[in-house]
Amino acid sequence: MFSTILSAALQGLQVNFVEVEADVSNGLPMFHLVGYLSSEVKEAGERVRAAIRNSDFILPSKKVIINLSPANMKKKGSIFDLAIAIAVLTALEEIPKQKVQDILFVGELSLDGSVKGVRGILPIVSAAYRQGYKCCVVPEENRREGELVEGIQVIGVSNLREAYTYIKSGQKHRNKTADQLPMMGQAKYEDFADIRGQHFIKRAVEIAVAGGHNLLMIGPPGSGKTAIAKRIPSILPPLTTEESIDLTMIYSIIGEVEKEHPLKVIRPFREVHSSVTKVGMLGGGIYPNPGEISLAHKGVLFLDEIAEFSREVLESLRRPLEDREIRIVREKGEYVFPADFLLVAAMNPCPCGNYPDLNKCTCTTAQRQAYLGKISQPFLERIDICVEVPKVQYSDLAEKLSEESSETIRERIVKARTMQKQRYIESNITTNARLDMKYIDQYCMLQPAEQQVMQKAYERLNLSARTYHKVLVVARTIADLEEKERIEEKHLLEALSYRLTNEQYGR
Repeated sequence: MFSTILSAALQGLQVNFVEVEADVSNGLPMFHLVGYLSSEVKEAGERVRAAIRNSDFILPSKKVIINLSPANMKKKGSIFDLAIAIAVLTALEEIPKQKVQDILFVGELSLDGSVKGVRGILPIVSAAYRQGYKCCVVPEENRREGELVEGIQVIGVSNLREAYTYIKSGQKHRNKTADQLPMMGQAKYEDFADIRGQHFIKRAVEIAVAGGHNLLMIGPPGSGKTAIAKRIPSILPPLTTEESIDLTMIYSIIGEVEKEHPLKVIRPFREVHSSVTKVGMLGGGIYPNPGEISLAHKGVLFLDEIAEFSREVLESLRRPLEDREIRIVREKGEYVFPADFLLVAAMNPCPCGNYPDLNKCTCTTAQRQAYLGKISQPFLERIDICVEVPKVQYSDLAEKLSEESSETIRERIVKARTMQKQRYIESNITTNARLDMKYIDQYCMLQPAEQQVMQKAYERLNLSARTYHKVLVVARTIADLEEKERIEEKHLLEALSYRLTNEQYGR
């Protein structure tokens, strides 16, 4: 008696489909699993046998061989338990073979037959739909997550007996769409109206978010760098449905989605400590998981006191900032994680934090250079906007004038993002910061007067080709905020003002 059941395994965000083959025959009683298995998969034999017995099924004293195909792919985790149990029951003719065709099974079994939740249900169900499968049987704990995928039937089961009943009867849940699923409301963030003064910095932050530009803030302690950064989530545009699904997939494979509200509807804000390792930042491990960069996908990665991070960690950010993805190569394959994020960094101008006020700064020139030298020039060139955050003036604190709210700033940002989306509708570009040289020539064209301004700036500021292009795309964003189709001289001058910090601090 032989049967084949469909299941799936995750390799990063990539889904590999697995055929669970069961053969039950006469011979010395045994329950043997093969197919290049990790130790936790090999242990599935004991879990499955106990689960079958405790679900009121009779497991005869026969020779049972389970093969997980393809045999050249390493299988790990407990995700195959349910498929193995169904394969055995089908081979024992408890379940008709035609009833399990085009159905994919995933889930972990307890000894009592209950089905436990597993990680990565959303990418698995999504891949099953694209592959043409009609139905997925998943743990009840993961059902809402699986139902985020439209067009495929998702059945949630709490135990093995319930899965058996569903298969035999053909009874199915009504599949909800993503819009019908209950979602958590927007998080409550601190408001930009609480920040007194610092209008130049607020303007820089608005431009950075509107165009998706990376931002570096340099200023003394207490000037408000961290407070400003933590308010950036309050002005981020809302996620689209497609972006929410992509983000939820990342958190699904690390098991950080809520049971009742699985869909991520709020852009992530990841504040990373300077002690983070390269693996923690990029992702990795024996079986790589996403790191902080990928967890900040479609959101913000905030590095406070960036000069305190190791040089190795900072340099590892250079490729993701360009490619918008992470590639981790292992002997048995390549893992790819998305990394489309907004980098926001903050730092002091020197170890004591008081430079360029030489009356207060106690650092030597060598100390300042060593401190700033932790951040390489190639890394700085990938920062679109670099601004100095001055000490807050007493008048700004005492007068208590009304400041713009985050909602007002957010409205302008949404309008600018809408312009960019319409402009680049025929490409996969969503923000100005993603423009490559081809599109820069097309959408950031300058008139003769503006070309003269850029020529003078290029020569005087000793700009590189990369920084030259970054000035142009920042200017494009400034024009979008003013709803202008053409980049004007004032837009270029403002964009150039966000590159002058390098010169002031001797970089």
